[in-house]
Amino acid sequence: MAKLNLDQQVSWFRNASPYINAHRGRTFVLHLDGDALSSASLRELITDIALLNSLGVRLVITFGARSQVREALTSGDIAWQEHQGRLVVDKQRLPTILSCVGSLRAELEAKLSMGLANSPMHGAGLRVMSGNLITARPLGIRAGIDMHFCGEVRKVQVKSIQALLDQGMLVLLPPLGYSPTGEAFDLDAEQVATAVATQLNADKLILFGSAEGLKDSKGQLIRDLNPEAAETLLADLTDQPLLKRHLQAACIASRQGVARTHLLSYKRNGALLLDLFTRDGDGTLITQLSYETLRGAKIEDVGGLLALLRPLEESGVLVRRSRELLEAEIERFTVIDLDGSIIACAALYPYPEVHQAELACVVVHPEYRHSQRGDRLLESIEKQARAAGINQLFVLTTHTAHWFLERGFAPAQVEQLPAARQALYNWQRNSQVFCKAL
Repeated sequence: MAKLNLDQQVSWFRNASPYINAHRGRTFVLHLDGDALSSASLRELITDIALLNSLGVRLVITFGARSQVREALTSGDIAWQEHQGRLVVDKQRLPTILSCVGSLRAELEAKLSMGLANSPMHGAGLRVMSGNLITARPLGIRAGIDMHFCGEVRKVQVKSIQALLDQGMLVLLPPLGYSPTGEAFDLDAEQVATAVATQLNADKLILFGSAEGLKDSKGQLIRDLNPEAAETLLADLTDQPLLKRHLQAACIASRQGVARTHLLSYKRNGALLLDLFTRDGDGTLITQLSYETLRGAKIEDVGGLLALLRPLEESGVLVRRSRELLEAEIERFTVIDLDGSIIACAALYPYPEVHQAELACVVVHPEYRHSQRGDRLLESIEKQARAAGINQLFVLTTHTAHWFLERGFAPAQVEQLPAARQALYNWQRNSQVFCKAL
């Protein structure tokens, strides 16, 4: 059992290594809401943040204090007055907000200063910097209501934050801003996170809430979608106000140029590491980019293709192809690229003189089967074949006859193949032949 666990750990670390390299030197903005700061899982999350810092990721942390402020106002017998989704912050409420936010910032700085426990980094600690890095302006009067010390982000001090990140520091930003006239303003925490991520040109904005991410109508986690599709779900989140605010922030950041925004759960142990260092990630990703693409193969994909094909070649399902052959035939292949990993492929070998073409190497990684990716590949190959004037596809298989039969292929004889392909037929493998008219 111990050996198995050790093997799994080694495998995980090897699979994570490309992401470790890719994330080094990148800028991530992490946003924690007030409930996350008071949760029992904060300690593990802080450890993961320290680990990211040790791996060379440039980190900015923003945080909210809504639940703590509400509790403090209630304890002080001060009414909670909300207008257009924002707390009206007058002279009576402002001291409570400043006290709550200041206390949370101090607590976070203390926890971050503990360093990376149970590792050579233990005791080294993180260098955490905060300060008047957000310039704010007052909301003023909205629909007849004076918002007093309720403000919005006017400017992010980008050069100062970049200078701190360049020194390896972690930057901590509370939901407060300061005006050139010396006033403090309560800010929307999600707006701070979005503005900072956008103006820093951050590579990622990661928002931690209680939900694991977005769910579809069947309760299944939605792994990734673009902001246009994400915004259609906002109306269904009226009973989840925090998730709704996070989704709105994610969509805004995505539209304003942040390549990837993530919705994760602070309750899920290791969610941050799973999201950043595994192929499937965790939670829900909002991105304008295509997380999974179907495209023609490039020479750089040869290594990924070899890794995908080799297990099937070793088991006899596929005929072995050398690296040199793959390199020579790379333009024949279509692949599905999942965040830089080749998880499926198919190849098309045309015989234009007889208007036939061979469909070969239809492979989907075992972890991604039963997900219609094979059908997407087949659809793409058929489209390519039609464009090349091909009117019949054929395939040779020893193990997957039923898959092709279910998709319109019919049994055929070797004699029905192009003469050039008949000459290469391996009678020892005794592959079945199937054809499909296009």
